[in-house]
Amino acid sequence: MSDNCVFCKIIAGEIPARKVHEDSDLIAFNDIHPAAPVHFMIVPKEHIASLEDAHARHEMLLGRILLLAPMLAREQGLNDGFRTIINTGKGGGQEVMHLHVHVIGGGGLHAM
Repeated sequence: MSDNCVFCKIIAGEIPARKVHEDSDLIAFNDIHPAAPVHFMIVPKEHIASLEDAHARHEMLLGRILLLAPMLAREQGLNDGFRTIINTGKGGGQEVMHLHVHVIGGGGLHAM
């Protein structure tokens, strides 16, 4: 856990969040500034600063995140598709330096 990481504080229960999933390795919660009707993030409980900081030992964890995304998307009513985004580093638009995957859908998305 990083002492000044907002996601670590959410994981520790120090900051409330509207959770959509939690298990021993991952937590998923709604974004406080949603970009679409459905917008949640999947976050590893282990503090990994960004995708750039992931190592081979994180391979299974990263795979679990990508397999969890469509399952949770369907549970949230996204039956017609969704977008996944991983911002990496400040230059990549990452605001919280804790690896997280945005899952976004439900309207208002344009093709990239």
